[in-house]
Amino acid sequence: MRILTISFLVATMTLTSCGGIRDSRVNPLNWFGSAQSGPVQQTAPEEINPLIPDTASRGLFDSLREQADIYVGTPVDQIKSLVVEAIPGGAIIRVTGVTDVLGVYDVRLTKTNEDDVAEDGVLTYQLQGIRPARTTRGGTERTRTVVAARRLSASQLAGTRVIRVEGLRNAQTTARR
Repeated sequence: MRILTISFLVATMTLTSCGGIRDSRVNPLNWFGSAQSGPVQQTAPEEINPLIPDTASRGLFDSLREQADIYVGTPVDQIKSLVVEAIPGGAIIRVTGVTDVLGVYDVRLTKTNEDDVAEDGVLTYQLQGIRPARTTRGGTERTRTVVAARRLSASQLAGTRVIRVEGLRNAQTTARR
C-alpha cells in the first residue's frame, strides 16, 4: 500500500509539471510558430545560352542520365498553408498550394538556397508542379489543391530561423519562437 501511494504521488506530480513545459522552448511542437502570408520578391531570369553545355561530358551515355534528372516544374499559383512538424532528428515541412489549372502533377518543394543551407537564417523553397500538356482552367479550389512535403534534418535546421515557401503570387513564412 505504501509503494502504491508513493508511486501515485510521483505520477501526479509528474503529470502536473507537464503544463510548464507545454509553452517552453524545450517542447518540439513549439519550435516554429504559425505561418504568415506575404508578397513574392520578383527576380530577373538569368541569361542562359542553351548551346553551351554546363559541364564537360564524361562518357557516352552521361547526357541521357542528365536529361532524366531535369525537373521542368513551374511555380504553383498560391500557397495556402505552411506547417512545420517536429520529428525525431529534424522536421517535416508540409505545404498546401492552389494551382491555376487542373491536373498539375509531380508537385515538389524545390530548394532555392545552395545545398539546403540557410542564408542569413532563412531557408527558402518554391512549390512547383508539372502542368499537363492540355490545361483546363476552372474547377473548384478543392480540385486544384496540391500538397507537397520535405524532410529536413536537425543539421539543416541548426542555423535556420525562418522557413519561407514561395508560390507565383504569394509566399508563406514561419519563424522559430
